[in-house]
Amino acid sequence: MRHFMITPGGKLSGRIRVPGDKSISHRTLILGAMAEGVTRISGFLESTDCLATRIALEALGVKIETAAGKITVYGAGLQGLRAPAAALDMGNSGTAMRILCGVLAGQPFISTLTGDASLRRRPMRRVIEPLASMGAVIDSEQGCAPLTVHGQAALKPLRYELPVASAQVKSALLLAGLNADGYTWLREPGISRDHTERMLEAFGCVCLRADGWLGIHGGTKLNGMDIEVPGDLSSAAFFMLGATIQRDSHLIVEQVGINPTRSGVITLLRKMGADIRVSNERAMGSEPVADLEIRGAALHGIHIMADQVPLAIDEIPVLMIAAALARGDTVLEGAAELRVKESDRLQAIADGLRALGVKVELWADGMRVTGINAFSGGEVNSHGDHRIAMAFAMAGLRATAPIRIADSRNVETSFPGFAGLARDTGLDLDEAGR
Repeated sequence: MRHFMITPGGKLSGRIRVPGDKSISHRTLILGAMAEGVTRISGFLESTDCLATRIALEALGVKIETAAGKITVYGAGLQGLRAPAAALDMGNSGTAMRILCGVLAGQPFISTLTGDASLRRRPMRRVIEPLASMGAVIDSEQGCAPLTVHGQAALKPLRYELPVASAQVKSALLLAGLNADGYTWLREPGISRDHTERMLEAFGCVCLRADGWLGIHGGTKLNGMDIEVPGDLSSAAFFMLGATIQRDSHLIVEQVGINPTRSGVITLLRKMGADIRVSNERAMGSEPVADLEIRGAALHGIHIMADQVPLAIDEIPVLMIAAALARGDTVLEGAAELRVKESDRLQAIADGLRALGVKVELWADGMRVTGINAFSGGEVNSHGDHRIAMAFAMAGLRATAPIRIADSRNVETSFPGFAGLARDTGLDLDEAGR
């Protein structure tokens, strides 16, 4: 088992780049595989989650090559995949499992998706049920993986209101809709990431929008293209946190994706008093990017309401670490979705903060965090959750004694090289148990 050991003190400084966006990297492979022609990807995130998607697509008959730092995908077309010889192992990636479930629903063969113990506990009914309405038959273990998908060559079009805003479910249904006979229409109760819609349009698919509904027409051909993946804002968020909480820090993170359906962490940190400046804004393909300049700042507590959570769903651990060092209380509500991530993130955050001397009141969909001046030392169990491990690693910058982050092995699922980059910018981090 692998652990992080953080020695207190230090500050973050320098000019860095974080790896490519994980959400976009998954989608470049999947849409490239469903397209006709060649898709060339630069900036692809070589993490274990994204590599699981690549390995699965190769098992489905897609030719994928790596050369000179670029990924080349030779598209198979909408129904050009072939039955895999064995179950497809998605590792720890809920994104890969849910989106590929939608793709495989429209293929004329049977396939099985599985994953590690954590992924097999995550709920999948929210994608199984609407896909069943389109004609796919999906066997599961009480709504969890492994999922056996009995695909159909022609699915039925769907008009569906998602009960919970979810980019993964929305993406699965849109990609299933490409193999449906007619229009598929979706509506969400709130905002979710729109990477799939942006990328579908870049690949040549018209996305229709009317009265909150999003629609596509089945049978629309996708065309291969060249894609550059921007830096992952969720990965940049850990360094934004570290630079914000420690006085005299000054850090620049270059070429980060600032998609407005993802940028809630910037908005909320600024609302707490963070000094984050966005510059050099530009477009990178279908995605907006910018450079972020962060300086240390004094923070104050805020109220994070339910409608703000989807815009920062992956960055809640970062925001709660910041809240622990802010003046006054921070209240989080409407975040029940965090109970079914790689860990029960609400519980993991609360337990970790309490282990470091912070007063936390926890409830079903949120928490109240009372700020302190500095963390005590102690041990935090990340429960194998990469985002918990990286967020609490930054807490060491404002601790009075060493912090040990137990079970940090899964950091590589989203951020290969995190420990080295953190050390390079000023965090005193050692790794043990490798």
